[in-house]
Amino acid sequence: MTDGRNRVNSIVNPKDLGQSCHMKTRLATLILTLALPACAPLTLYYKAGTPVATVQRDTTACQVVALRDAPVANQVRRTPPRYVPPRRVCNASGACSTTGGYYLPGDVYTVDVNAPLRKRVENQCMADRGYSPASIPACPAGVKQAAPVGSTSTLPRLTPKSCAIRNSDGSFQIVNQG
Repeated sequence: MTDGRNRVNSIVNPKDLGQSCHMKTRLATLILTLALPACAPLTLYYKAGTPVATVQRDTTACQVVALRDAPVANQVRRTPPRYVPPRRVCNASGACSTTGGYYLPGDVYTVDVNAPLRKRVENQCMADRGYSPASIPACPAGVKQAAPVGSTSTLPRLTPKSCAIRNSDGSFQIVNQG
C-alpha cells in the first residue's frame, strides 16, 4: 500500500488532481454573474404610483405563500459517467506502453423540481394584487453620470425612455429620460 515513508498509493488519476475545465468554467461564470448585474435590466413587479416599500412587502408575502403552496422538493441527480479510452504512448526510441481505459463518474447535483411552480404561484399572487412583471433597461453611462444620486421611493409611470440605475446598497433609481 505504501511506496515509501509516509506515502500512500493513490487511486486517483494524477491528471484528475488539478482544476478541471468544468471548474474553471464555473469560476468564470461566477465572476461574470457578479459583474453583469450593473448592465442587466432591472426586473421587478410594477404598479405605477406604488411605494417601493409596499412592493417589497407584497413580494415577500407572495413568496411566503408560494413557498407554502409549492414547497422545496429537491431531487438528487447525476450526470452520466464518461468513459476515457485506453491511451498508447510511445517514447523516442519506439518503446510503447498502453494505459487502460477508465470511467469518470458523473457529477452529482440537486434540482428543486417545484421551483418553476413556486415562481408561477408567486407571479399569480402578485398579479392578483395588481402588479405586472417589468424589465427596465439599465441606463447608459451618460445618464448615470448626469442623474442626481438617489433611489426611487415610489414607482413612476414608465415611458419608452425609462431606464434604471442600480445603487451599491441594493436600491435602484428609475429615470425617465427627456
